[in-house]
Amino acid sequence: MGICMLNALWQNMIHSYREVMHTMEHILTQEHLSAYCIELEEREKAVATLQKYRYALQDFLTFTAGEAVAKSLVLAYKQMLCRRYAASTVNGRLAAVNGLLEFLGWHECRVHPLRVQRMEYRDPRRELTREEYGRLLQATHKHSRLYLMLESLCATGIRVSELRFITVESLHTGHTEVHNKGKSRIILLPFKLCALLKQYCRRCGRRTGSVFVTRSGQPLDRSNIWHMMKRLADKAGVDRRKVYPHNLRHLFARTFYRVEHDLDHLAALLGHSSINTTRIYTRTGMNAYRGQIERMHLIL
Repeated sequence: MGICMLNALWQNMIHSYREVMHTMEHILTQEHLSAYCIELEEREKAVATLQKYRYALQDFLTFTAGEAVAKSLVLAYKQMLCRRYAASTVNGRLAAVNGLLEFLGWHECRVHPLRVQRMEYRDPRRELTREEYGRLLQATHKHSRLYLMLESLCATGIRVSELRFITVESLHTGHTEVHNKGKSRIILLPFKLCALLKQYCRRCGRRTGSVFVTRSGQPLDRSNIWHMMKRLADKAGVDRRKVYPHNLRHLFARTFYRVEHDLDHLAALLGHSSINTTRIYTRTGMNAYRGQIERMHLIL
């Protein structure tokens, strides 16, 4: 056997040994996840973001099943996600996992997110229409907590995590100050909404604090609201895929833009730092694009 071949074998043995020794250190534990979540809290990540990351990381920990984390394992996890979820969900999970790997110093194990071509139109299967919004309201008891909660989300365009900032005190000023994602901004409350919420608070005997609370007096959280809306979707006969809090924010944005055509003002109302983010909310529906190509009359 030649010297060159022996040298190549020796290098391969060293490389294999290093890989084995390196992966021996990469056994993911619950303690790793807890430490990373504490890091995220100290970086003042939003509560909703923390919840998503915790869920994604717990799922990844279950997937590893005690096996040493290597890039091949993370790629296998990515492939599993691709078989089960939409691209946006896959990339969200991978962002959480890559962040954890970066935090642990396991840089070589990170994987690339999926490359997704930007859609210039909205998917009608996920677009909540004004008519469907009306059906959701009709399926509730008028001026009940759920009815008013839906109107509050849709009439202001706030994020579901910001609902707790609508307080009894804010109803008297017609606006509230929201602190979210490391930013502070003012949310305007329509006067008609304020009047309805004041009546609701008087009926409930609520004199201070958040308007929408649980039986124990704690502000409703994303999970509470999500489950209430899914049950309401079934009752109203609206596709469950369309009924979730953030879709009311999209309906607000589309309605505002259709009336005002002011992208800068809409960005301010939504609390967006980049107007490019706001453009996502004002995309034209697929049927409008279809109408445009049909009018070209190129089928002879």
